This record gives sequence, structure tokens and C-alpha cells, in this order.
Amino acid sequence: MTDYRAAALTRADRAMLDYASKLTLRPGEVTRDDVERLRAAGFDDAAIHHVAQITALFAYYNRVVDGLGGAAEPEW
Repeated sequence: MTDYRAAALTRADRAMLDYASKLTLRPGEVTRDDVERLRAAGFDDAAIHHVAQITALFAYYNRVVDGLGGAAEPEW
């Protein structure tokens, strides 16, 4: 699957992926409303922090690898 929006997901999963996608691709556009959508989908403060932290961590890892000229493993 190349687009999560075409998948049959729960409301919570879709909200999480919408948030993670926006945080990854357009971090300067994330607002309190985005966080509130997570809360409305059932995420508490700890879960929201986890989503933000995991998303940011993977963005960081990818930038480090890209910055060092790393290439993806063939199986990925």
C-alpha cells in the first residue's frame, strides 16, 4: 500500500497518520487543532507525546542517514 488514506483504518489510526504525515512534511503548519483532532480520536496527552516524539525521531534518523550519504538497504 502506498497511500494510507486508501486503507480501511480506525478513526484513531487515521488521525494519527494524518498528524504524523503533517508533522513530517509540513511541521511549520501543525497547530493546536491538529493536536485536538488526536484528542477527539481518543488519544490522551501521553499518547499524543509519543506520536510526536516517534515521528520526530524517525525524521531525525532519516536526515542523519541522508546527510551522511547513506543508501537504503535493497530489501527496504
